[in-house]
Amino acid sequence: MALCALVLGAAVPAALAQTPARTAPPRMADFIVAVVNQELVTNAEVEQRLARVREDATRSKTQLPPTTELRKQVLDQLIDERVQITNARENGPKVDDAELDRAVGNVALQNQMTLPQLRARLQQQGIAYNTFRNNVRDQLLTERVREREVNARIRIGNEEVDVLLDKRRAAAGNAVQLNIAQILVTVPDGATIEVVQQRQKRAEAALARVKAGESFEAVSREMSEDGNKAQGGVIGLRPADRLPDLFVDGVKLLKDGDVAPAPLRSGAGFHVLKLVERQSGGAFTVQQTRARHILLRVSPQLSADAASRRLAEFKRSIQSGAKSFEQLARDNSEDGSAAQGGELGWASPGTFVPEFEETMNGLPLGGLSEPLVSRFGVHLIQVLERRQIAQDIKQQREQARNVLREQKFEDAYLEWIRDLRGRAYVEMREPPV
Repeated sequence: MALCALVLGAAVPAALAQTPARTAPPRMADFIVAVVNQELVTNAEVEQRLARVREDATRSKTQLPPTTELRKQVLDQLIDERVQITNARENGPKVDDAELDRAVGNVALQNQMTLPQLRARLQQQGIAYNTFRNNVRDQLLTERVREREVNARIRIGNEEVDVLLDKRRAAAGNAVQLNIAQILVTVPDGATIEVVQQRQKRAEAALARVKAGESFEAVSREMSEDGNKAQGGVIGLRPADRLPDLFVDGVKLLKDGDVAPAPLRSGAGFHVLKLVERQSGGAFTVQQTRARHILLRVSPQLSADAASRRLAEFKRSIQSGAKSFEQLARDNSEDGSAAQGGELGWASPGTFVPEFEETMNGLPLGGLSEPLVSRFGVHLIQVLERRQIAQDIKQQREQARNVLREQKFEDAYLEWIRDLRGRAYVEMREPPV
């Protein structure tokens, strides 16, 4: 039980300190360091948080600031948490009991306990189970309100969407793929003017036959002098930047199936070109991914490091065949997708936060990620399928809005915190003499 005591012993008091209005008064050895909207931040809580920060830093070999600065950062973080909790209680929606039960169950699982064992441990530490549940409820509520209120602050104008789409189309210009067919009439090196004219007339005759209705492929097989004539002159789908500029420019204004109006001259000879197919680049087609995940939310009950260790255990269980991803997600994931085994459905670029998307995109089909930390918590991701789809203009604009929203989230979040704290009552207390 030593490990359980280490994990739970650090987590539970921190959870209670987060909502002191619902706890017993601090012990005599403790003292109040701040009052936030009629709630208390105690010295014991600051010390507990400092101990956790130092433990995580030691484990991750992270350099911490001097003690005085670190203590100030921890106190500021606790005050910000109090401000968010009071705001969430006043403005937040109800937290579903099933979601709350699942989150409390996760605390037990992360401490390798059953729910009755968790209740017994809380009782040993003098903590009421209902108080503990209320603290977990506060954390879920705070996260939900934070997402809602921060996103409501983000404004994205049509002009911004237009600019981003223009940039993406310009960048995708080099990614366009072209399938071109040609009829090549060669011109020997050093040919006389008469020979050049004869070769040009041959190319023009081939073009005239195509315009008169003959099959381009049939004329190419008969008259072309290049290596693709057996395939009807079809070169095959290639990126535009890997084709001669003469070809790219020659079919620029053509629609699929059109033939260039006149033969084009190059060092090799005369080319009669047909645009078989044009595939647009990334601005018009996107790769969609169907993935699933298990999410453990970071809180005073569960550090990011502890959540990562738990998800690493899940990964080993899945890889060994001891547990299925679906069942672990249903039993543990603190996300609306839990009931579906963690399924997130088909998602286009920009749907998820960048760090999640980058990790997901780097996985092979069926691959499992390492535990990934995002602003929502810690994730274990598995990719199930991928597909390419063409986007209509509405989908392009929605994707652009998602990208812009994510780019603006961090600044909007910091502004929201400043506003909440500016409206809050915060009284700093001196230590007792």
